[in-house]
Amino acid sequence: MLLTRIFGRAAQAVLLATALGAAAQAQDFKLTSPAFAEGAKLSTDQVFKGFGCEGGNLSPALSWSGAPKGTKSFALTAYDPDAPTGSGWWHWNIVDLPADTTALKAGASGQPALPKGAVELRNDYGVTGFGGACPPPGEVHRYIFTIHALDVEKLDLPKDASNALAGFMIGAHQIGAAKITAVYNR
Repeated sequence: MLLTRIFGRAAQAVLLATALGAAAQAQDFKLTSPAFAEGAKLSTDQVFKGFGCEGGNLSPALSWSGAPKGTKSFALTAYDPDAPTGSGWWHWNIVDLPADTTALKAGASGQPALPKGAVELRNDYGVTGFGGACPPPGEVHRYIFTIHALDVEKLDLPKDASNALAGFMIGAHQIGAAKITAVYNR
């Protein structure tokens, strides 16, 4: 009986230490941008050009640090959960970012500035690469940029993969994530 209690307490201690370690590691994983602070409004540079919007359609500079141990690649997503579609709006989706990547320069989308091997998927505007903010007039929308740490070097996605399929595969291999959210309205 005493041994059972001792081993039970030891198992609880190990589980607690593991959970606390994972939580601490998750807090260390951070995504930042010089283009906007958490909760700040996107600049005109990150606004779509079309559909009644007149922006630069420039992907923002992003950098991240503190990725979890075991990260073999990253995926980056930019998503508007407030779009009136029933399923939100995907503005950017990059997969197969090499594990040693820690930043993307402003305007990197569609350019040689993307790391070798990185693959941009089609956004919900129907084009490959970044598509800036363009919410309906009068509405404030959130734009959630997420860097996903993955346990595989490459996701096995077809060239014309949908954002839903990419999201499923990212979720299946995610070992950590860091987010930064901006807003925009017109």
